[in-house]
Amino acid sequence: MLTRIILSIILILKINVLSADNEYFLTLRNDVVNLRQGPSFDYPVKIIYKKKYLPVIIKDKSENFRKIIDHEKNSGWIHISQLSKKKAGIINIDISIMFDRPTIYSKPIAKLEKGRLCLIKKCVDNWCKIKVKNYIGWIKKDDIWGRM
Repeated sequence: MLTRIILSIILILKINVLSADNEYFLTLRNDVVNLRQGPSFDYPVKIIYKKKYLPVIIKDKSENFRKIIDHEKNSGWIHISQLSKKKAGIINIDISIMFDRPTIYSKPIAKLEKGRLCLIKKCVDNWCKIKVKNYIGWIKKDDIWGRM
């Protein structure tokens, strides 16, 4: 009896771990993307995104549609043709400083406000090299929500 309980607990834990591993980030491929209430073009549009490379978490899939959650906790379904593997993130703290090199002791380049979209070039340790408009520099990895 005890063995069955232990095996049941292990099975539940494995299922939860597998579920968490199935979540991953993608970004929006186009400047205008429809978020639908269900996994088909027959479902009504909930939100129209107007930001290319906006990062989203993929939670589930149904044929050619993916269920997503955005940085504001909105969820719905997007067709896979509207998603990209491009690396991007959103600043998730009030003010983040972009530095010349991956250290707080290097030259500050810019202040980035919460909600600013940035393209991610690469990440090393606790830092990510990003591009925002004409600026390229490094910010702390914890300051970004998105695909790294």
